[in-house]
Amino acid sequence: MPVEIPSMSIMLHRSWWVLLLRGAAAIIFGVLTWMQPVASAAALVLVFGAYVFVDGLLGIYTAIKSRKQSRHWWLVLIWGLTGVIVGVLTAINPAVTALVLTIYIGVWALITGVLQIVAALRLRKEIDGEWILVLGGLLSVLFGIFVLAQPGAGLMAMLWVLATYAVIFGVLMVILAFKIKKVTAI
Repeated sequence: MPVEIPSMSIMLHRSWWVLLLRGAAAIIFGVLTWMQPVASAAALVLVFGAYVFVDGLLGIYTAIKSRKQSRHWWLVLIWGLTGVIVGVLTAINPAVTALVLTIYIGVWALITGVLQIVAALRLRKEIDGEWILVLGGLLSVLFGIFVLAQPGAGLMAMLWVLATYAVIFGVLMVILAFKIKKVTAI
């Protein structure tokens, strides 16, 4: 007799606070970047690296904690691993050029955006408000495409775009966290 594996919404419901932390981290990152637009490239690398690393660790935590309850846990794991890998790459070489940093950020945003959209499609019949995750994923994909299409753009312009993206994405994740929290666990 087949055992029914709980849905992805149950996995997210049990770890709703992780989405809240991820959203808060994105908002804090964006606001700090707006407040210090003339920060050195090395400082940006370290702040960005720390943000995506922590975001990745929180995603990995959610996936591992829910691997027995959801057959879709691996999506969140890949999402988290992407953040950890990009965070480590930026920490290894803090003197990275603006071009390389731009490519790291663009690839990270593109991959995580696609994974967020895939996760939202899996949730569409399970919760109300999955469009928030789609919107966050679409924002990430568009941001990634923009960044990869303009790799030679100045770091200052990149800082403003990155900060705006982080704040909007963070707000969407905070909203989603509270919507997920309301989902009744089975």
